[in-house]
Amino acid sequence: MPKGINVKKVRIGSVGLGRLGIRHAENIASRVQNAELAALCDLDKQKLDETANRLGVSRRFCSFDEMIDCKDVDAVVLVSPSALHTRQIAAALSAGKHVFSEKPLGVTVSECKEAEKAVEAHPELVFMLGFMRRFDESYKYAHDKAVAGEIGKPILFRSYSQDPEKFIDGAIAFAPHSGGQFLDMAVHDIDLARWFTGSEPESVYAIGGCYAHPEFARYQDGDNVSCLMKFKNDCMVFLFAGRTAPHGYNVETEVIGTKGILRIASVPQKNLVEILDSHGVRRECSENFLERFDTAYVNEVQEFVDCIITGKKPTVTVYDGTRVSEIAYACKSAFEQGSLLKF
Repeated sequence: MPKGINVKKVRIGSVGLGRLGIRHAENIASRVQNAELAALCDLDKQKLDETANRLGVSRRFCSFDEMIDCKDVDAVVLVSPSALHTRQIAAALSAGKHVFSEKPLGVTVSECKEAEKAVEAHPELVFMLGFMRRFDESYKYAHDKAVAGEIGKPILFRSYSQDPEKFIDGAIAFAPHSGGQFLDMAVHDIDLARWFTGSEPESVYAIGGCYAHPEFARYQDGDNVSCLMKFKNDCMVFLFAGRTAPHGYNVETEVIGTKGILRIASVPQKNLVEILDSHGVRRECSENFLERFDTAYVNEVQEFVDCIITGKKPTVTVYDGTRVSEIAYACKSAFEQGSLLKF
């Protein structure tokens, strides 16, 4: 935003007060420029009041429909349960609100198509989907180098997403509603693969299993899964999603090209501090996604607000949400069938 220009703040209503919902609300209230946390919405009245009191928000709603009718709200940030996203996106756009939605766009591809129609019906409004890794400083820096051709033609894209074993109880509890690891976890890696390679998958083969927690098997899922895809530009794409990391939250990516290699977070670490003690020399690891991608969550909502003010369109579109969901479902089918699938 050019300096010296007075801009009216975008009044945002944030929906959902889970872990990520609370973080988004906190960021909007104090870290996103030209934004005002104008309203909060959650079914849990106690949590709603506690959060609103702490952040100084007077407009509080237990009804989403009532919130989008509020004339003091310009835009909504959806951090609600996944199954509600499609309906809430359509309703908010119809009410004249700009919409930022966390992934997924919908829990099925048909729902994603419905969301596409809702966005297309309101070209005057900004819609953005929350693939936050694109807004991480390290990933942005590496992507700029890849696009500039500094590593040549991409040969292999490899990306890992691992949750800590100590949080496995929460993962098991969420398993009936998660849609499986490819849909719940690997969508971010799938989005990165498309973003870095500028291409789309041609075929996929997926394997994995319940190596430590048989509870996932009842949902045709595993605690650790992987897939190998061939992209249309001949790039090999390998993705791994695991829930049993002993060392902490771990997201790492490597892009091998004909002229060079890019590695992002190849050694997972909380910060640049080294600890020297009776255990030797070590670096601590991030505890969870909120810690690892703290700045990225601010940056993505800042992009959303900037688009509303300037009239530009976000780089992450509704179609990215649909395409990533289509690919994730293909990975899931390949895993369940144990066979190679063509797109």
